[in-house]
Amino acid sequence: MRTLSSAMSAYDPVSYHNGSVWPHDNAFVVAGLMRYGFVAQAQRIAEALLEAAEHFGGRLPELFCGFDRGEFPAPVPYPTSCSPQAWASATPIHLVRTLLRFDPELPRGRLWVDPVLPPAFAPLRVEGVALGAGRVNVEVTADETQVEDLPSGVELRCEPCLMADSFPA
Repeated sequence: MRTLSSAMSAYDPVSYHNGSVWPHDNAFVVAGLMRYGFVAQAQRIAEALLEAAEHFGGRLPELFCGFDRGEFPAPVPYPTSCSPQAWASATPIHLVRTLLRFDPELPRGRLWVDPVLPPAFAPLRVEGVALGAGRVNVEVTADETQVEDLPSGVELRCEPCLMADSFPA
């Protein structure tokens, strides 16, 4: 998603904030869409970001130009974008966590995991994810999801975490 719609009069795909694409911001958009049940839209943006990373040597830049894919099929680098850049580097991790719907709530002894990976992303195995004092491995195939080495006392919930689930009744 661009920082400004192409329908707006101030739109400029090479502007720092008036039409460029910021991977970090898009990761938050994906998380917000997922939180409110817009799974297909979240998947679409996540896939597009990771596809863009392929054009940047596997490394997402701070931002890139917001040209339409019909005009330029590959993302156009922003002239002064930083790469590597810390928050852009965190984008793929945030996307994977969001698509796994990996939501720990350790004070209440719960972990939600309910993946909605686009088919092209499976199978996926993520190893050594910090969870409390331990580390877990998460493996997702087309047929099942497994969480290995779950800390004692932590209940695994294979369903999406709803905001209401995080508050006491």
